[in-house]
Amino acid sequence: MSHSPPSGLAAVSAALLAMSRHLEMRDVLKTIVASARDLLDAEYAALGVPDDHGGFAQFVVDGVSDEQWKAIGPLPRQHGILAAMLHEAKPQRLADVRKDPRFEGWPDAHPDMSDFLGLPIRDGDEIIGALFLANKRCPKPQGGCGFTAQDEELLSILAQHAAIALTNARLYERSRELTISEERSRLAHELHDAVSQKLFSLRLTAQAAAALVDRDPARAKGELQQVAALAAEAADELRAAVVELRPAALDEDGLVATLRTQIQVLDRAHTARVTFESLGVRAMPAAQEEALLRVSQEALHNALRHSGADRVDVTLARRGSSTVLRITDDGSGFEPTATRQAGRHLGLVSMRDRASGVGGRLTVESAPGKGTTIEMEVPGG
Repeated sequence: MSHSPPSGLAAVSAALLAMSRHLEMRDVLKTIVASARDLLDAEYAALGVPDDHGGFAQFVVDGVSDEQWKAIGPLPRQHGILAAMLHEAKPQRLADVRKDPRFEGWPDAHPDMSDFLGLPIRDGDEIIGALFLANKRCPKPQGGCGFTAQDEELLSILAQHAAIALTNARLYERSRELTISEERSRLAHELHDAVSQKLFSLRLTAQAAAALVDRDPARAKGELQQVAALAAEAADELRAAVVELRPAALDEDGLVATLRTQIQVLDRAHTARVTFESLGVRAMPAAQEEALLRVSQEALHNALRHSGADRVDVTLARRGSSTVLRITDDGSGFEPTATRQAGRHLGLVSMRDRASGVGGRLTVESAPGKGTTIEMEVPGG
C-alpha cells in the first residue's frame, strides 16, 4: 500500500511543521524520527548523529519501548549497515537487512528487522546524521522490499528539512551556551572587581595598623580587627565566585541546589531582581528534575530577554503529591493564544512538550501589560 502523493505531501507538511516547532536538539531528533515512522508507516525508525570518534553522539529510536531500549544495551558503534549510511552517503533500500553482506548482527534484545530504508542527512557536503526505517507495515512482494521508490522520495524531502532543523538546533544550542558564557564572564568580572576592592582595603588597613603599632597600640589593635573582618569578607567573595562560576551539575547537586546557583548567577548578571524559594521539595527522578530545570531556564530566558521585567520570582514547592515550579515576572506580558509572538510561542510549545514528557502539565497566565506566570506541575517529589 503506497501513499498517494496528496496524502504523502500533507503528511510531509505536518512533519515539517512539527520539526520547526522545536529548538532543543533532542526534541528535534525525536520529532524527525516519529515523523519519518508515521510518514512511511514503518514499525521502527531511528536517527543517528555521528561523533568525531567513529561512534554516535546521539541515537534516537521510535517504535522501541524504554525497557526494550535499555535491554538492547549501549549505543551502536558506527559499523555495518549504519556506517555505510554515513560513509557512502547514498540511500539504501533493502529487502532484508540481515542478508546484506555488511550486516554484522545485533544484540540479543534487538527487535528483528527485515526490509530496511536508510538515508543520509546532509548539510552541504557534511553528513550530519542518518535516518533508518525498518519493517514497512504492508504485504511485501515475494522476497522484495516493502519500501517503495516513492517512500524513498518522501523520506529524502524529510531528510532535507531535517538537515535544516538540525542545523538550527545546533545554532540555537550554541547561542544559548554563548549567552551563558557571556553572563559568566560578566559575573567573573564583577566578582573580580569586588574581591580586588576588598584586597586593596585590606592592604591599606594593614599598612595603617603597622604604622600605629608603636605610637598607638589600641588604635592599631582596632585596625587589625578590621583587617581580620576584611579578610573574611574577601574569602566569602572568592568562595561565592568559585561556586557561581562552576557549571551547575544536576546529577551531583540535585534540582534545588542547581536552580539556586543558576538563579544567583542570573540575579547578578541582569538588572532585574531574580529570586528563588524552595518549599519542602524532595529529590525526584532524573528525567523530572531535568524537565523542571529546562522549563525554568526557558521561562527565565524569556522573562529576562523579552519581557523587560524588573522582577522575576521562581518558587519550587510541594502541592499534595505533586511538585510545582512557578515562574512569575512583572514584564510586558503577552496574549498566550496569539501565535504572532513567534519566539515566545515556540518556547511555550517546547515547555509544554517537556512537561507532558514527564507526566506533568504546564499552565500559562499572561496578558499584555500584566506580566506572566508559568506553572509546571509534575507528580512526585
